[in-house]
Formats: sequence, structure tokens, C-alpha cells
Amino acid sequence: MLTELKLQILELSWSTRMVACGITALALVFVCFKPFYNVMRRLKYGESIREGEGFEKLSKLHASKKDTVTMGGVLFLLSVIPATLIWADLNIYVLTTLGVFLSFGLIGFADDLLKVLKKNKAGVDGKMKLLLQLLVTIVTLTALLWHPSTSTQIRELWLPLVDNPFMQQMPLYMTFGLLFFVLVGTSNTVNLTDGADGLATGCSITALLAFAAIAYFAGTPLIAQDLDINLIPGAKELCILVASLVGACLAFLWFNGHPAKVFMGDTGSLSLGGSIGIVAFLLNQPFILIVIGGIFVIEGFSVILQVASFQLTGKKIFHISPLHHHFEVAGWPESQVVLRFWIMSVVFGLLGLWSFTL
Repeated sequence: MLTELKLQILELSWSTRMVACGITALALVFVCFKPFYNVMRRLKYGESIREGEGFEKLSKLHASKKDTVTMGGVLFLLSVIPATLIWADLNIYVLTTLGVFLSFGLIGFADDLLKVLKKNKAGVDGKMKLLLQLLVTIVTLTALLWHPSTSTQIRELWLPLVDNPFMQQMPLYMTFGLLFFVLVGTSNTVNLTDGADGLATGCSITALLAFAAIAYFAGTPLIAQDLDINLIPGAKELCILVASLVGACLAFLWFNGHPAKVFMGDTGSLSLGGSIGIVAFLLNQPFILIVIGGIFVIEGFSVILQVASFQLTGKKIFHISPLHHHFEVAGWPESQVVLRFWIMSVVFGLLGLWSFTL
């Protein structure tokens, strides 16, 4: 019965399934939000505010956020997975992305749970978190190398503005290193960006939409031929999954926009970041990810520069890092910071698409 229903769904047009998947995920977030919110309030699982030396002004600015419901990324897990299972053709691209999405979401969930139980910002130990992400990378790469559709394709190294692969077949260690760097780098920088109401959610939407367009171009033979880009059969189905992510983010933004009723926590930021990273890798576009995810890259580098400057010179470059907090402390209203970062994320997304189609 279920198999017959699934076959009937797959007979629908691709565009119908994509829209339906996005709407399903959006609706599920709205349906699940109130029960989730009530349970979290009853358990008193709320946000902790950064305190201590150097955080005095930020703590004062964010005082109203204390005890705001967190772990909202659980809503992504409850909406994206069922929506995708219903509407998408579960090929290797979709299943791999779902696997990374769920795995990173569970790592984030464990981190969030420890934070709310301890009532501070200390969650899963950094080394343990990195080890878990390493294990996810190993399992993911093994699956991709085992499957005939991706075993050769993922080892190609493509650079922006180049018509042919820079490397036809990367060594296994290089393929693994690239995948690990993409997954860990993207998930952690999205996590760093998640520090203002709606910021990470909005920036993730623009990045996801850009990669949905790339998946459509790369997975459609006539368009790939017309644009003279690498054809990846089956990649077009990623648009269905990405639609569910966008739908879930749009619904979540309804509650996460300023003033936020809920924060996504590491459950949301790690799962979203991991999804963006694996989609970029599967489409052979890890370097265009740097452009499309420009906001995430800037936020990550602001932390690296801040730490390096303080350790080497004893002086800080920014009032506080990540960068969005610097502007808040400098006097920008939070809503203004978020809006301007959203605008920049749209610009980066368009630049990424432009470089891909050249």
C-alpha cells in the first residue's frame, strides 16, 4: 500500500513534488511548534547568556533573551525528514544529505541538552564533538564511494570559472580531507552565526536557495549542456530536500524573528550547516560554497582573527566576536544587524550563482 502510494507520488511532476515538500515541512513546523514550546517551557529548557570578563555589554544587551526556549532545531528534524521521505526519490544524493542532516542534528541535540541541564554555555566537549563529526564524515564518504553513481563523481575537484575538472580523481585522503573540512567548517560557522534573532535562519535560506538552483542546473541535461557545466544525474532530486529545509526555515523564522520566542540551538545550526556543506560537496562545488556562504565565512574568520590577535599581541580587533556581536556592542540595533547581514547573504548567493554559470 505504502509502496504504491510512493510510486504514485514519484509520478507527479518534479516541480509539484518540490513545492509540496516545502509546504509539508513548513506546515509540520507550525503544527509541532506549540506542543514543543509548551514542553520546553515546562522543563525550563531555556537559553543561557554569555557572562564574564569581556561580555558585560553583550550580556546587558541580551539580558531579555535569558531563558528563551532553545533547541528549536528539533523542529527541523521533525519536519524535514518526514517531508523528504514522502516527496523525494530517495537516491544516494538525498539519502546522504538526510544522513548528515540527522547525524549533525543529533550531535547538536546532545550539545544543547547538556547546556540546558548545566544552565551554562558548556556543552559537549570540543574534542568529542570533533570526533563525532569525524565519524559522520567516515560513514558518509564510505557510502558515497560504495555507490556506483557517486564513487567516481565525488572524487572530481572542480574550481569556479573552470570548464573542466581541476583534478579528475582526487586521492582518497584528499577527498576525505575536503569532505571533513566542508562539513565541519560549514556546520561550525553556521553555529557561530546563530547569535542574533533570525540571523542564521535567514542566511541559511539564501544559501539553500542558491544551491537548489545549482542542483537544478547540474541535474537537468539540457540546462547543463547549455551552460556547459558538469551534468550530475540524480542531483536534481536534491532540490526536493532543499525545499523542505527552506520551508522549515521559513516557518521557524516566524517564531525566531526579533523578538525571538525560540532559538534553534546547536541542534538547528549544526544540522543546517551540515546539510549546506554536504549539498555543496555532492554538487562538486566546495569552493563556490565559500562565496555563497560568505556571511558564514566572515563570521568564522572574525573569531579566528580575534583569537589570533589577542594571543599574539594581547589586543582585540573587534569589540567582541563573532562579527555580528561586534556591531551590536558598537551600537547597532540587533534588528538592523540582522537585516544588513541578510542583504549581504543575498548578494553572496547571487555572486555564487553568477560564478557557477560563467
